[in-house]
Amino acid sequence: MGRIFEKRKHKMFARFDKMAKAFTRIGKDIAIAVKQGGPNPDNNPKLRMAIQNAKGVNMPKDRVESAIKRASSKEEKDFQEVIYEGYAPHGVPVVVECATDNPTRTVANIRLHFSKNGGNMGNSGSVAFMFERKGVFKFEPSKLNLEEIELDLIDAGAEDIQQEEEETTVYTKFTEFGHFQKYLESKKLDAKSSSLQYVPTTTKELSEAEQDEVLKCIEAIEEDDDVQSVYHNLA
Repeated sequence: MGRIFEKRKHKMFARFDKMAKAFTRIGKDIAIAVKQGGPNPDNNPKLRMAIQNAKGVNMPKDRVESAIKRASSKEEKDFQEVIYEGYAPHGVPVVVECATDNPTRTVANIRLHFSKNGGNMGNSGSVAFMFERKGVFKFEPSKLNLEEIELDLIDAGAEDIQQEEEETTVYTKFTEFGHFQKYLESKKLDAKSSSLQYVPTTTKELSEAEQDEVLKCIEAIEEDDDVQSVYHNLA
């Protein structure tokens, strides 16, 4: 049983690590939303989005409520949203979204992750022009009947719809994000997750060995506690 158990244990702990990271990320999203718009989700679209995303990763309700309560306290840390840019190995552009209470610490750590893994950190604007800011909404396929509402989704701001076996993804322009979110709420359509993301305008093809080097760099950045999301154009 030893080897099989070790493999299962490794996968199990990897899943738990991923879940813990997701909970931490959403906890920061909740904190930022509450600080900006208050603790009432009815009057705070950003908080409603964070709560919906918490449901999408099965974050317990009591943890969500606790995060809102903590964020409402004057003693709670203020997180700043900051963006860093750079290149992973083989010239792959990378955009890093962070939420931090100490930008000096964060920028030093991100620079170190890049340099230790064959990349280099760039200046603001050095790679962002290779990406478009888009709204990204993910749905359980069973909860979104495209045959019935595809045209309505397009009228509401959907720019592209990608349907796969495990999930359906709808992309909107940055400027249509709020309008599309209101449409979903009016139709009581729950997205598994919704966010504004940096979507690459072109993708880069690399060999398998080169891809491994790029992914090693990206994974090192993703593991940093201050990092919320990492975007790249690796095909």
